[in-house]
Parts: sequence; C-alpha cells; structure tokens
Amino acid sequence: MGRDVEIFRRHLYGPGKTNPASKGSVGAELVDGLVIKEGDYKVVKTRFSAFFATNLHSFLHSNGINNVVVAGVQMPNCVRQTVFDALSLDYHSVTVIVDATAAATPDIHLANIVDMKNVGVATPTLEEWCKLVLC
Repeated sequence: MGRDVEIFRRHLYGPGKTNPASKGSVGAELVDGLVIKEGDYKVVKTRFSAFFATNLHSFLHSNGINNVVVAGVQMPNCVRQTVFDALSLDYHSVTVIVDATAAATPDIHLANIVDMKNVGVATPTLEEWCKLVLC
C-alpha cells in the first residue's frame, strides 16, 4: 500500500494507484532468469537501501559474511544507498558490478561509479569479477 515508502513518493501509492513496486505489481516481479530457490535468503525492502529496516545485516553478520557485492538498478538511489550503508557497517570489502547496475542515463551511472570508487568501492565488470572469484 505504500505506507512504508519515503514521504516524497507516497503520492504514487494508495487506492486506485498502480503502486510501482508493491507485491503483485509488475515492478515487484523478478527479472527473467532470476529464481528464488529453497534456502535462499530473500530481502523485502521498503526503502532505497537493502540494509535499512531489514534483517540483511544481521543475517550476513551472523553467517560470517564480511564482503558485499551489489548489482541492481537505480544507481543513485537503491544501489548507492546499499553501498554506502555497507561501508558504514564496516564490511571488509564492498564491490559494485558496473555492468550489472544501471541509472537513468550513462552520465548518472558513471558519476556514481566514480564517486563510489573514490571511497574505496571495487568496481569491476562482471567478467573481471568472475575471474577474481573463479566463476
């Protein structure tokens, strides 16, 4: 219904509205090829960051996970907020897969990549990252 959404986006939600990413909407569907399997940890987020008001940090910390790899869309919002929260939570390494992220324009995407790289975030392509972790 949008009651958990940021105040500046609440006008997009409510009775008779499309609700861009609410459960059951097109915006909440998984992309083709992405399947949640038995035992996968699913994060349902209501804000930009995957860490804000979710159990993600607790889950990762309790499982000894110290490195975060981020992919996704809306670079200046969801991706960026998740990355900066991961940095603030002291993950040992934070990586953004540059060709598995997107923004409204290439300029916005590049500006955000440069900004994150300047604070120590690794920014490989998917191919480069796979060579590092032996995909």
